[in-house]
Amino acid sequence: MGVGADTARNAVSSHRRRRLDVRVVPHRRRSPLRLRDWRMRTKLATVLVVPSVAFLVLAGVQTRVLVGQTTVLSGFAEQVGIGREITVAVDRIQQERDRSAGELAALRRSAGAAERDAAIRALEPLQDATDAAVADLRRAARPLADADVSWRVAYAEVLEAYDRIIYIRPTVPPAVLSSDTILSNYHRAVDALLNLLAEPTPGQDRPALSDAVLRYVQMARVKELASRIRGQLYAAARAGRYGPEDQVVLADLRAQQLAALGAFRATATDEEIRRYDRMSADPAFVAAARLEEQSLPINGSAPAVLPAAQWWDASEQRQELLRQTEAGVLGDGVRQADGAASDQLRTTLLVAGGIVAVLLVAVLISVLVGRSVARSIRMLRGQALRIAQVELPDALDRLRTVTGGVPPMEVAPAVVRSLDEIGELAEAFVAVHRSAVSVAVEQALMRRNVNAMFVNLARRSQVLVERQLELLDELEREENDPDQLENLFKLDHLAARMRRNDESLLVLAGTESTRRWQRPVALGTVLLAAAAEIEQYRRVRHDSVADLHVVGHAVGELVHLLAELLENATAFSRPDTVVSVSTRADGADAVVEIADQGLGMSPTALAQANAVLATPPAADVATVERMGLFVVSHLAARLGVRVRLDGGRDGLVAVLHLPGTLLAPAPAEPLEPLVPARMLTAGIAAAASADQPVAGGRPPVLVPRQARPVPVRAEDVLAPVAGPVTGGGWWSRQGPSVPAQRGPVTPPAVPVTGGTNARGLPVRVPMAQLAAVTRSAPSPGAYEPDPDAVGGMLSRLYSGVRRAEAEDTAELPVPPAGWHSEGGRRQ
Repeated sequence: MGVGADTARNAVSSHRRRRLDVRVVPHRRRSPLRLRDWRMRTKLATVLVVPSVAFLVLAGVQTRVLVGQTTVLSGFAEQVGIGREITVAVDRIQQERDRSAGELAALRRSAGAAERDAAIRALEPLQDATDAAVADLRRAARPLADADVSWRVAYAEVLEAYDRIIYIRPTVPPAVLSSDTILSNYHRAVDALLNLLAEPTPGQDRPALSDAVLRYVQMARVKELASRIRGQLYAAARAGRYGPEDQVVLADLRAQQLAALGAFRATATDEEIRRYDRMSADPAFVAAARLEEQSLPINGSAPAVLPAAQWWDASEQRQELLRQTEAGVLGDGVRQADGAASDQLRTTLLVAGGIVAVLLVAVLISVLVGRSVARSIRMLRGQALRIAQVELPDALDRLRTVTGGVPPMEVAPAVVRSLDEIGELAEAFVAVHRSAVSVAVEQALMRRNVNAMFVNLARRSQVLVERQLELLDELEREENDPDQLENLFKLDHLAARMRRNDESLLVLAGTESTRRWQRPVALGTVLLAAAAEIEQYRRVRHDSVADLHVVGHAVGELVHLLAELLENATAFSRPDTVVSVSTRADGADAVVEIADQGLGMSPTALAQANAVLATPPAADVATVERMGLFVVSHLAARLGVRVRLDGGRDGLVAVLHLPGTLLAPAPAEPLEPLVPARMLTAGIAAAASADQPVAGGRPPVLVPRQARPVPVRAEDVLAPVAGPVTGGGWWSRQGPSVPAQRGPVTPPAVPVTGGTNARGLPVRVPMAQLAAVTRSAPSPGAYEPDPDAVGGMLSRLYSGVRRAEAEDTAELPVPPAGWHSEGGRRQ
C-alpha cells in the first residue's frame, strides 16, 4: 500500500540529492593506504607522475653532473682570468724588491742623510705602483669569495705576505735590518702570488687546460728568476763589489731559470715557442744578455761589476719583454679556459633543454590521454550520481504522487559517446537505468491500483458505518430503557471509532478526509470534537484552553490527529485516571499538551516513536500494528505540526506545536454553540454515585425522550448554529436553513484558501468566496420543520451519495492535496 508524498521527508531527500559528491558505499570507509580505494584521478596521476619522476631523477643526476662541470669550469675561468691582476702585482713587487736591493747595498756603502732621502724618493713611486696593483687584485678577487678552499687559502697567504711587505718598508731607508731579511719578505710575497697563479684546476679530465695553466706559470717563474738575477747584479753594482756568496746565488738562479725555461718550452705550443724566440732575438733582450755575460767568471778571472745605471736600464727592458711574453701566454690560457667554460655551459643548457623538452612532450601526451580517460570517467560518474541521487529519486517521487495516468518517463542517453570500455560501461549503465525506471513504473501502476482499491473499500466501509450510525440514531430516538440505551450509546461510539479507522486508512493511502470546515473554529471546540471521537471521552479533562482559533481547512485533520493521541492516552492508562489537556500560546504558534497517567514507554521505545513522528515512514506491516502512531505522523507532516512524546512523571506527555499558519483570528460573527440533537447532559454525571470512578458507569435514571442525553459526536460539537447554516459544515446533522433574504453583499477582503500545495501555492476552496452571498438573515415568520425529520432526510441523502461513490468501480484518481469542495466533497 502506498502513501502520499511527505513534505518533510521530501525536503530532506531533496537536500541530500543536491549534494552529488557523497559516498556511494557508506558502509566502508575509504583508506588512503589501500590502492583499490584511490580515486581514479589519483590513480591516473600516479601512472603519470611515477615515470615522470623516475625520468626526472635520472635526468636530474645527469644534469647535476653537467651543472657541476659547468660550475667548475666557470670558476676555473674566473681564477685564470684573475691571473692578469696577479702577474701585474708580481711585476710591481719585483721592481720594488730589485730596486730596494740596490738601495740597501748603496746605503750600507754610504749611509748619509742625502743617500737615504735619495733612496726614499726612488722607492716611493715603485711602492705606490705596488699598492695600486694589489688594490686591483683585491677588487678582482671579490667575486671569487665563494671559490674552492684551496684558492681562498692561497689568496689569504698572498694578503698576509703583502702585509709583511708593508710592515718591512720603513726599515729600508735606515738599513737597520739585513738585506736578506728584508728581501726574503718580498720573495715570500712573490712566491705566494705565483702559487695563487698556479691554483686553478680544471679537473683530471681536462689535461689541455691544466697544460695551459702550467705554461703561463712556468713563464712567470722564468720572469721571476730573471728578476732575482737583475736584483742580485744591481745590488752588487750599487755596492761596487760582489759579496762572498753572490756568485753561488747567481749560479743557482741561472740554473733554476734554465730549468723553468725548459719546462715552459716542453709544454708550450708552437706559437708560444715562436713568440718566445722572437722575444729572445729582440735587440734589447740581446743587449741585456750580453751585459749579464760580463758578470760571469771566465777562465778563472773575477767577474766584472756591472755599471748600476746601465744594467738597470737594460734589465728593465728585458723584464718588460718577458712581461709581454708572459701576458701573451696568460692570454692564451684565459681564452682557452673561457672557451671551455662556454662550451660546457652550452652543452649543459642543450642537455637540460633536451631533457625538459622530452619531459614536456611526454607529460603533454600523458596529460592528454589521462584527461581523456578522466573526463570520460568523470562524466560517467556525474551521470551515475545524477541518476542515483536526482533523476531516479525524482522519477520515483513523481510516480509515487501521480494522480492520473502514468506519464512517459524519458531516460537520458549516455553522456560518454566513445567506443572504448568506458563508453560500453556508460551504455550498460543507461540500460540499467531504463530497467529501473520500467520497474518503478510497473510498481507505480500496481501501487496506484492497490491504493484505488484500498480507497474504494474504505469508502464502502464508510458508507456502511454511516448507515449503521443512522440506524443507531433511530433506535436511540425510540428507546426508553436506560440499560438498553447505554448499550446503544456504546455501539454508537464503536461505530464512530470504525469511521475514524476508515479515515485513518484513507490517510495512509494518501487521500484526505472529505470532512472539511470553512470558517475558523475555536481550539477548545476542536479539542472537544476530538474527545467526542473516542470511547472514554468522559476521562478527558481540559485544564486550560487558550483563546485561539484554527483555520477551517485544517479542522478535520487536526481533530483526527488529536483523537488518535487522546485514544492512545486513554487506552494505555488506568480507567480511574484522567487525561489532562492544556493549550497555550507560544508567540505566533500554539502548544497543546496531552498528559496521561499510564504505563509510559522505555527510553528506546520513546526515541523510536519520536523518530516515526518526526519522519513519516512508508506504510508496511507495522502500520497495521501501530496505525495510530503512523496516522499521527502523516497528519502532522501534512499540517506542518510538530509532535513529540516526552516521558512524564506518571506517564507520557504528547506535545503538539501548531504553527502560526494553522491559526486564524476569531470570526467577525462569533458562532454560539447550538444544543445539538446529540449532547452530553449533566444528568448523567449527576446520576453517577460520588464514589464511582471517573470513567463512570451507566446512568441509573430514566431520561425523557425529548431531553434524553445521547453521546455527542465531533460533527455535533463543530456544527455552526448562530445564524443560518449554508449546509457546508462538518457532516452537519441540522435541518435545512431558513430561506435567505437577498440583499447587498460585500465579498470578503481576504480570499479564503485551503492552505498551500506542495509547490507553496495557495489552494483555492471552491465556492468559499460565495459564503457572503449565501449568508442572509433569518425571516421572523419562517416555518421551522421538525429537526429530527430533516436530519434523517439529510442523512439518507448523504448515505445515498456515499453509496453511489462506493459502488462506482471506475478507477479513482488521487486528487492533489487540498483540492476539495466547499462542503468537503471531492469535485
